[in-house]
Amino acid sequence: MTAWARREEADRLRAIPLPAVLRALGAEPDRHDTHKWHTPAGVLSVNGAKFINWNRGRGGGGAIDLVMHLHSLRFHDALDWLGRQFAGVAPSVSPPTILCSAKSAHAPVANRPWQLPGPHAGHLPRVRRYLTEQRRIAAATIAGLVERGVLYADARANAVFVLLGNKNMPVGAELRGTSQRQWRGIAPGSRKDLGYFSAGAAALAAAVPVILCESAIDAISCALLHPGHRCVSTSGARPSPAWLPTLIEQSSEIHCGFDADPTGDQMAAEMMTLHPRVRRLRPALHDWNDLLRSRAQLVR
Repeated sequence: MTAWARREEADRLRAIPLPAVLRALGAEPDRHDTHKWHTPAGVLSVNGAKFINWNRGRGGGGAIDLVMHLHSLRFHDALDWLGRQFAGVAPSVSPPTILCSAKSAHAPVANRPWQLPGPHAGHLPRVRRYLTEQRRIAAATIAGLVERGVLYADARANAVFVLLGNKNMPVGAELRGTSQRQWRGIAPGSRKDLGYFSAGAAALAAAVPVILCESAIDAISCALLHPGHRCVSTSGARPSPAWLPTLIEQSSEIHCGFDADPTGDQMAAEMMTLHPRVRRLRPALHDWNDLLRSRAQLVR
């Protein structure tokens, strides 16, 4: 790529709307303030192309600055990351209509090879307590996920949910903080268009019904609420992961169980337009874990 083309590409990527970048990074929007986002680096306020991290007293402008800030990347590494995530996306496209294309999913990884966060057995009890006590997930379910190797604790006591791709090879991970300051994110270098986290019924020769959820914790919660279903995390509300058409072909029926909020509804509508076999299954509360916890309260 020539220096001129590189500058044009940088301008395109810098103009990607910040909410779209935050969703790709696994950040969580605040339920009460549409300008606030919860990230591993702290709470961010977003105003157009500008952002500020109140926890660190730092800010910036544009998608490149945002990725550099949240992933601690150098400029060119941030460009490479954005290029993989938003290949072919015009900067004028609004966040809800940005699609994750198969082209971006299979683009070569530059500079930062994928590597799972290292496990830390000493923090696993804390992760178990967080999932059982705060998220109300059954201890037996957690034990099964740990035994499968798709859930563990890392050195920062994050819950690590492994995304599996072809031949059950790890291709990434969702991270969930277990401290007082709760957050969720994606391990750097994750290829979430090449695989996903799933819970519930296994993929068998006979097709099983599938429910798509926004996160690993929601997928686990949904599987507990819908026995006999395979519940899959899309690692953020997005309408067309590269693996989705294959999953649709393998499933007897498939539902979009995204959150009961404007973003979840819009992404579900986009998905159903792109994939007519998909049907909406809206949680009775904001998300599946909220519903699971509410039912746990009723049986106490």
